[in-house]
Amino acid sequence: MSALLSPPFKAFRIDQRAGRVEAQLTQLRQEELSPGEVLIRVAYSSINYKDALAASPTGRILRRFPLNGGIDLAGAVESSSDPAYRPGDAVLVTGAGLSETRDGGYAQFARVPAEAVLPIPAGLDARSAMALGTAGAAAALAIERLQCNGQRPELGPIAVTGATGGVGSIAIDLLSGLGYEVVAFTGKGDAEGYLRALGAARVQRRQELTLGTRALESGTWGGAIDNVGGALLSWLVRSTRERGNVASIGLAADAELHTSVMPFILRGVSLLGISVGLPRAERAALWQRLATDLKPRHLDRIVTRTVGLEELPAAFEQVLAGRLIGRILVRIGDADRH
Repeated sequence: MSALLSPPFKAFRIDQRAGRVEAQLTQLRQEELSPGEVLIRVAYSSINYKDALAASPTGRILRRFPLNGGIDLAGAVESSSDPAYRPGDAVLVTGAGLSETRDGGYAQFARVPAEAVLPIPAGLDARSAMALGTAGAAAALAIERLQCNGQRPELGPIAVTGATGGVGSIAIDLLSGLGYEVVAFTGKGDAEGYLRALGAARVQRRQELTLGTRALESGTWGGAIDNVGGALLSWLVRSTRERGNVASIGLAADAELHTSVMPFILRGVSLLGISVGLPRAERAALWQRLATDLKPRHLDRIVTRTVGLEELPAAFEQVLAGRLIGRILVRIGDADRH
């Protein structure tokens, strides 16, 4: 007699047919999920640019097909073969190959390795953890790296590029809360009120910038958090003051970086690469900070929209078109509808 199958549940699944990526809402069973020690009933996920790109027809994010989308998730343990986790434990997972090599968070259930799972720290719940998500972890890590490398408010203003995105928005909130003067860079003409409400002291229109071509530009910035890459990142490095730091997180404009050694050997500028692929202990410590001294003050303002699984395709279009301001939260299953 064959074993009974688990009940079907909703999942937003990404597949590839004839070389073209296709994504749709479907039904799965727990037996079809990627292997792992911990089965999680997912309450919330979020939308990152990588999520939208993964589900686009030309997306090249997934390393195998099919997989459920969503690089973040938070919810409660349903079952676990690892004694460190018990049913009902509130947990989160970010990165860890979700929606790349294993099924992600856009489903009512996810099965993941125990090493990838973190308890949601006191001060956060599933909703606020996913309002932060990978974007919040990246912003917090950038600030931690800046601080560890000697960045102080008195060194001068911090430029934040891609300011209306998830990483940029959270970085502005965190930096201003720590006493830094923040200058928000954006190409969106209607975003000034939003950015100032998060703590930006000034808003710089990207279209009004003159980047120059000198090996060293006038020392303007104490440091920077860059989500754009390319020419703008190069200019930030060349215009950062002595012993300032530039944290590189994203490549929204360009993956190339053309610069010289002059800012590094004459001003002691440091270019810091930010990757949230951290060992478990460091991930846990970072999330502990996000629940305490680095907890954003304006998280409800940063979350500008909440969608369900069926609304993902339309939300992805908004993200890929560059129309998004803030973060989109994804409500899954029976998550609280506030």
